[in-house]
Amino acid sequence: MVILHHLGRALLSSWSMLYETFWALVLGFSISGLIQAFGSRQAIAQRLGDHRPRTIARASLWGALSSSCSYAASAIAKSLYDKGSDFTTSMVFMIASTNLVVDLGLVLWTLMGWRFAVAELVGGCIMVALLTVVLPRVMGTLTPTASPEEATEEVEPSTWYDAADFAVGDLMMVRVELVVGFLVAGAFAELLPVSLWHTLFLVHHGVVGTIVNAVVGPVIAALSFVCSVGNIPLANALWHQGLSFGGTLSFIYADLLTIPLLAIYAAFYGPRITRRLVICFWFVMSVTGLLTEALATALHAVPRRGDHVIAPNVHLSVVTTLLNALAFVVLLGVIVIARRGRFRARSTRFAIDPICGMNVTIARASVTVERDGVQYYFCCPGCRDAFVKKSAH
Repeated sequence: MVILHHLGRALLSSWSMLYETFWALVLGFSISGLIQAFGSRQAIAQRLGDHRPRTIARASLWGALSSSCSYAASAIAKSLYDKGSDFTTSMVFMIASTNLVVDLGLVLWTLMGWRFAVAELVGGCIMVALLTVVLPRVMGTLTPTASPEEATEEVEPSTWYDAADFAVGDLMMVRVELVVGFLVAGAFAELLPVSLWHTLFLVHHGVVGTIVNAVVGPVIAALSFVCSVGNIPLANALWHQGLSFGGTLSFIYADLLTIPLLAIYAAFYGPRITRRLVICFWFVMSVTGLLTEALATALHAVPRRGDHVIAPNVHLSVVTTLLNALAFVVLLGVIVIARRGRFRARSTRFAIDPICGMNVTIARASVTVERDGVQYYFCCPGCRDAFVKKSAH
């Protein structure tokens, strides 16, 4: 009975966090779908052929207007590199698309407060600057497999069907991460003793504890298997269990270091480049966490752990309930529009990943398979491998 009681409390904590953030998730994914469908698509790789400050700023902006899904971001970055983009600039695009996007900021603000949301934005910019300086020196000269002249993309007007497809596709892509993130966060909040976390995070150890936390944050992220928006509820749990402000931020930044993504990097770029990339990411994310915490401390902007509780009590707040009800209606509308669009004449610019349902831009797709004269497009190697295995039976 005791075990069932604690499991019930863990599930209630997970549900509480989902209840508080559901409307923000739907709003964020809807806005992201609109931006991806109607944003500029004119020969991006032609304008990302170096890593000068102006190019880095452009890549950061386009990344912020892209999908927040870590798997999609890795695939798009590889496609940009294949089509002539500078390697560092491609990685900056990937960092921006998982740290500077609307849906991530909304969920972070809702669950952990505005200070974390602002720190994420400021830290994302710091991380981009550090990566621009460090990565070329670690990687040396890398030559893309295609020239920028080959990176042209046929311009075709986007539709509301495309926007809905992007929104639904992104949500489908991270559905597992979201569910796991909330469940693990609930378990961390209720099943593990606070004393264990305080020992692990060296609480009350001053500067040493702060540095260790920033270094450990990305390691926890890698082992959690949770990425994209799904790591925000887990970050909330870790923050309330004693992880420092900078360590929590470095954990959030490290959604690109989960073990499944490391396997994708190895498939894309090979083991040697992947090892250097991981070390570089780890260093930059940890240092960024420390710098952002130092800046917030100087400005007296570090949040208190009591500002937002780890798992809000579900007391059916009128405002939150109304927002969630409205979000549910919007989500149903987006799904209906997306399904109707798939029964209509499809755009020649986008394709549907047959495994996860994500909208894939054909001109940027780096993972494809041909079966019986039909070309299939995938968001990442994992979906391609699942498709090949499924079609083999």
